[in-house]
Amino acid sequence: MPAPVTLPRLSWGSPGAPRALLAHGLGSDGALMWRYGAALADAGWHAVAVDLRGHGAAPRALDYSLAAYAADLAATTPEADAPWDAVVGHSLGGAAATVAAAGDPGWTRRLVLIDPAIALSDDDREIVRVSQEQAFGDPSVEAVRAAHPAWHPIDVELKARATQRASRWAVEQTSLQNAEWDVRAAAAALTVPTHVIGADPAVHSIFTDDLAAEVLRNPRVTMSVIAGAGHSPHRDRPEAAVAALLDALG
Repeated sequence: MPAPVTLPRLSWGSPGAPRALLAHGLGSDGALMWRYGAALADAGWHAVAVDLRGHGAAPRALDYSLAAYAADLAATTPEADAPWDAVVGHSLGGAAATVAAAGDPGWTRRLVLIDPAIALSDDDREIVRVSQEQAFGDPSVEAVRAAHPAWHPIDVELKARATQRASRWAVEQTSLQNAEWDVRAAAAALTVPTHVIGADPAVHSIFTDDLAAEVLRNPRVTMSVIAGAGHSPHRDRPEAAVAALLDALG
């Protein structure tokens, strides 16, 4: 297991409440998980979002393998050094959380994966490459708003800021260092209750079809889909995404 780095944290809610860890996707940061953090706090949780290595205010490193991202999350524990009551991971964060939970079943009591990057096809990888190239090409608020006119103004502002704060080299290395992006074996080994909140394949999803069917063979894994939402349901259809999360944790 690679040596972990210490991830910076943001939090919502009372520290004495049930604890949830939020892990973002590639090119984002912990602040962009605000929809889930605020909703969880309102529902009586203490939500903690982290910046993954190479993103936001997190330490920079040379290793951007999925194993390294997972090692960082596995080393991130509540202050009481007890299990997380839930871990919520989007995209890259979902893949890393899957590896962490499979490696240490005592790390969290349950797992929620938001359109997780469990395995990426060549087409998926090209879409990710083009998307990140465009984001870094113009990381302004105006460019994000033009690309996503339906997003909440806070998401627009935070997405622009996340791109500006992320290491472009780290994001590029995340693709290059994971030539075979595939954590299906970890997903099959999960023993904690796991729910996948999927994006709508008619819009854009990286967790669908044969991949979803294979992961769902694990009896601990269930799935729902947010109709009309793309890869980031909490930005495309936030009310439905929050409702799905709270239902999964209910």
